[in-house]
Amino acid sequence: MSKILFLDESGDHNLTAIDPQHPIFVLGGIIAQREYALGEMTDKLNTFKMEMFKTTDIILHTADFTRQRNGFERMKEREFCAKFYEKLNLLIASLDIKILACAINKVPHMDKYGLDAIDPYHLSLNILVERFCFEVNNGKKSHIVAEARDSTLDRQLDLAWLNLKVSGTYFMQAKDINNKIETLTTKTKEDKLAGLEIADAIVTPIARRILNRSSRVDMDIIKDKMRKNHLGEITGYGLVILPKK
Repeated sequence: MSKILFLDESGDHNLTAIDPQHPIFVLGGIIAQREYALGEMTDKLNTFKMEMFKTTDIILHTADFTRQRNGFERMKEREFCAKFYEKLNLLIASLDIKILACAINKVPHMDKYGLDAIDPYHLSLNILVERFCFEVNNGKKSHIVAEARDSTLDRQLDLAWLNLKVSGTYFMQAKDINNKIETLTTKTKEDKLAGLEIADAIVTPIARRILNRSSRVDMDIIKDKMRKNHLGEITGYGLVILPKK
């Protein structure tokens, strides 16, 4: 059975004007079986939406529900907001997924590499492709779905993916990537893919935890879902933070 890695990001990839309030970039997401992602996971997300908003048309988007806009205006109500996060945490906990994330601390990244510093998005993509490949059996053609950004950045992503398929990464040969991952495509929030919406909900809390900030999405649940080694270790397996100290 094929798997899909759904990707979203928190923060921006800009290395020339680093926001001191959010000096980190995180690319992360969830791995799920394709049939599960398009079936049961979608059904569970729609049940959550119906219970909270009486519609499945609303799109789960962290920027919207934290800013109480685009259908999330009731988040201004304390009781509704508390119930929303309670139900969202229960939803994430119920899902059959593995979470992956790569975080780039942009200031030390620039300090270390200067003009040779790799674009944080593309560096993170390399890391996550490697770990996704470890989750996919040979011959099982799986897929990556990343959230679309704009036409220029999407073209750059296409080129970065082509480079991975031709040159591989430091730890993963191109032939292994080609044998395990069939496509990388971009989709917008408006495509209403449950995997992208769940990825959106988990990436910002990961970034906030690395920045030692609180989040109402339960990080214990996220950590429980993260990819681990046989000893239950997350660092380097489900979560990579660069540059390494």
